[in-house]
Amino acid sequence: MKFIKHLFLSITAFTVLTSLMNLNSITVKADTSELSTIPVIALGTSLKSKQRQQTIKVLTQFLHGANYQETNTTGKDLVKYLNPAGNNFTINSKVWSSAMLQKTKNHGVQVQIIPYHGKNNITTTTEDQYANAALTAGIQNCKIYITSAVPIDGSNALAGVYKACKEQGTNLNQKQIDAAQDEINTLSSINNQNKGENNYSDSQLNKAIAEAKKDMSSQKSNVSNDQIKAIINNQLSNNHLDNAINNDQRNAIFKLLENVRDSGSLNSDFKFQASQLVGQINKKAHKLVNNNKSNTLPTNFNFLDWFTGFINSIAKLFKGSYFF
Repeated sequence: MKFIKHLFLSITAFTVLTSLMNLNSITVKADTSELSTIPVIALGTSLKSKQRQQTIKVLTQFLHGANYQETNTTGKDLVKYLNPAGNNFTINSKVWSSAMLQKTKNHGVQVQIIPYHGKNNITTTTEDQYANAALTAGIQNCKIYITSAVPIDGSNALAGVYKACKEQGTNLNQKQIDAAQDEINTLSSINNQNKGENNYSDSQLNKAIAEAKKDMSSQKSNVSNDQIKAIINNQLSNNHLDNAINNDQRNAIFKLLENVRDSGSLNSDFKFQASQLVGQINKKAHKLVNNNKSNTLPTNFNFLDWFTGFINSIAKLFKGSYFF
């Protein structure tokens, strides 16, 4: 009888222990899944204490008190992510720019540069350039917020985004990162060369690039050099940039899109993300016109872009969506 009692107690204890272990296993799995969706802030390691706290405040204002994770972007990260693309960073390089990555559902990549103390300290790289480069790097369906405590050109800000992706469990392909960094440098350079030109805007160029990526995705890795060139010419024409982009700039655009193809980026997911980016650039341009309450148009305003946005807004009333 004593033996049966001990046996019963042993079986009961084993059952309880097993149940607790299974419960713990389920809980850990749920926590891990939740962590992958929590926004990640990548803070430049050169920030001083007050700058760091202010940067966190600037980036998290859109979370409305929700949880977030923190990580640091160091010189070592610049070496890891950016040097293969041709940069010459060292582990002692200063890092000021900071970024927050927040996942979304099927809305593509959206980028917003946030002023620091009311000033935009990202002096060269634009939101559309960041978004296009993030697309090339393989980043999908997220909001990216970027700021800097000091004035910088912003060319290395995406290193923090790449680091944040890793913290969320997404390891990006280095070839795609290299293509993205080449792209951001190329588009920034073309934008700088065309500043002040009335028949050019950064949004027009980035829309043309995103649409070219979408067209290339339809043919995936089989798209030839001649087809890429035809796609470029077609999209530059569609976006009224024929007279704004010179031959050297066309060749630079061809090279960056060739790199996109060779990096292995092109697939159906990439096509969807490119389509989302085209739509977001369209909406942003449309909003810019609507928010312009004076009769003075922006320096880079293009009437044909405005007219397209106007027609799209009318169509939206009847169909509920924009034409892209």
